[in-house]
Amino acid sequence: MLVQILLRRRALSNLPTSFFSTLSVRSPRSTMTASPPKKQKMQFDYPMVLTERPAVCSLVSPGQCQFNPTFQSISLVDRIPCGKGGTSYILRFGLPDETKPMNLSTCACVLFKAELMDNTKNELVDVIRPYTPISANDQVGCFDLLVKDYGEHGWMSKYMCQDLPIGGTMDVKHIDFNVKIQAPFSQKKIGIIAGGTGITPMMQALHAILGDGPDSQKSATEEVSFLYGSRSSDDILGGEMLDKWAEQHCGKFKHVNVLSHELEELNWAGEKGFIDRDKIVKHLPPASLGNEVIIFVCGPPIMYKILCGPRDKKEVTGILGELGYSSNQVFKF
Repeated sequence: MLVQILLRRRALSNLPTSFFSTLSVRSPRSTMTASPPKKQKMQFDYPMVLTERPAVCSLVSPGQCQFNPTFQSISLVDRIPCGKGGTSYILRFGLPDETKPMNLSTCACVLFKAELMDNTKNELVDVIRPYTPISANDQVGCFDLLVKDYGEHGWMSKYMCQDLPIGGTMDVKHIDFNVKIQAPFSQKKIGIIAGGTGITPMMQALHAILGDGPDSQKSATEEVSFLYGSRSSDDILGGEMLDKWAEQHCGKFKHVNVLSHELEELNWAGEKGFIDRDKIVKHLPPASLGNEVIIFVCGPPIMYKILCGPRDKKEVTGILGELGYSSNQVFKF
């Protein structure tokens, strides 16, 4: 045995060194498959922070929206918190065609659908909710929503703000039924009353009225007065953007926050309580201006009931009816 080993060593020592350089060491085949590369987050240059968002007039007539009556799947691109309360978010979604803008008409909305667990039935159900973007049609490839997270009380909002991952998909469609009055507006004075998440369609109207854009799309509006109702200062949606726009368009745009449940120790100096007759008379243009004035109303059902009558009824009742506003002057979103 010893002799055999010595003979092998002698044989190897007589081989040229080039022989060994041709040899390679082969590692064992891995039994693990490589994980797929992570999907890169799409990047867009449009600002998401509210104070950095200008008003932009970029009007499109109805019927040109990328979304149609059939649900299409789109991805969540980014999400950032905003506002004081820590429960509101800007959500950016990609568009089906990333080479084009959304092309949504003034104040219109899109319908979002998600399959969520109904704990009362212990089964998955389709949940559908309307949302109006706060971005304008100058954005190519993406659009932005301002969403209030209502936690366990908001089935869809909790999912969108907490559970939906970046890159996750939702189904979206648009129907003509959701199209309301269109800009440019011919009235010289416009009054806006909104509550809660009803502010987002009104942001679209403000884009059209205040924003820079082609002369052919300019509204004749000289003054916009906005009454916005919230429970507390923490619940004000988009306040930073509206403050900035009021500063930039001083003399043309005025917005007034009305808080119903603000704590006394916070020393809120603005309007308190609910939007009522006195506040409307104080801040909004009167019905006596006739064709020179229109009023927009958007908020929860109780707001319509008290201020102007049911949303699906053209007749104007409630406080606005008592103040003499007609159905030609009041638009219910």
